[in-house]
Amino acid sequence: MNILALDTSTDYCSVALWRDGVVHERGALAGQSHSEILLDMVDAVLAEGGIRLAVLDGIAYGKGPGSFTGLRIACAVAQGLAYAVGIPLVGIGTLHAMAAACGAPRVICCLDARMQEVYHAAYVRENGGYVELSAPRVCAPAAVPELAGDAWAGCGNGFAVYGNVLRQRYGAALAVVDDAVHPHARDMAQLAVPVLAAGRGLAAEEAAPLYIRDKVALKTAER
Repeated sequence: MNILALDTSTDYCSVALWRDGVVHERGALAGQSHSEILLDMVDAVLAEGGIRLAVLDGIAYGKGPGSFTGLRIACAVAQGLAYAVGIPLVGIGTLHAMAAACGAPRVICCLDARMQEVYHAAYVRENGGYVELSAPRVCAPAAVPELAGDAWAGCGNGFAVYGNVLRQRYGAALAVVDDAVHPHARDMAQLAVPVLAAGRGLAAEEAAPLYIRDKVALKTAER
């Protein structure tokens, strides 16, 4: 299959082209400039892979959770590209992609959600993929869900920002932490393969971000 994937859910911007298991990718710490560099990255991976947009089997995008603006950018660009050539879309959860990047059997994914909160989810590896054990949510670091068992791997910048609180919460059940793991288009492309192969892609107009929460800043009294 030929799949284009893009993610702008965090400060890191990434694009990947999956061609039957061969991946061409671009990535950069973009800050607030995702919209300025994203299409150039798309052009670069398509050129490197020697393929035209019209012959792709589908486009994957990081649907969230993450930066509200970033999620809208990825979704809108994916919709525009897919609509132009009539190909399906698939939204891939950013925390799911982080679990795949981590690669451990049991993964706790935490992204800094600002406002003294984290985006949290937990996954276990089964039959070569990852099954959601704790669904994506936003909560205070001290209130992340308790998880049964041990030998959990933690990943994501939530551990960089709130590591002490999260380690205290999970104690000895947390075996290792990699706070450098972040959502990336290459993992989203791979996760999109079985979805598109099964014909479960979406029409462009059906795609939407997954925000999790409904506000982006604290009120004065809350601060």
